[in-house]
Amino acid sequence: MEPTASQNRINEGTKLKGDIHSEGFFRIDGIIEGNVTTPSKVVVGKSGKINGTLTCENADIEGTFDGNLDVSGTLTLKSTAVINGDVVVGKLAVEPGATFNASCEMKGSSKPKATPETATSTSSEDKKSQNHPFDRTQRIQKTKAEQN
Repeated sequence: MEPTASQNRINEGTKLKGDIHSEGFFRIDGIIEGNVTTPSKVVVGKSGKINGTLTCENADIEGTFDGNLDVSGTLTLKSTAVINGDVVVGKLAVEPGATFNASCEMKGSSKPKATPETATSTSSEDKKSQNHPFDRTQRIQKTKAEQN
């Protein structure tokens, strides 16, 4: 099903226990103990708190989250956000001041790296001309050479 344009709101002072499934956008300013699943966007306000699992497309978090967070698109952590648990995201944006105490896995469009067998062969002179000043391998080799 496609996400709907409907909006769901859990206001400050409201506490829910249980699982929530919705096709629409969520704004959470209260407390949820349980799992929230939506193919849409979830916003957790400054007073909002989720203890459980959140599965959604995009999320903006200003409040507190404890548990498993699975965001297929972009997770945006505002400066007041406090995240504890396990996080799987497509993209991550963190403002300075946010607390991020989580294991984080990025998923999505990772391109396979070329192996020596699949890379096109070039002469050593060509390789020297392709050196890049920010190449970590070259910096490590240079540091080792300087130490010897």
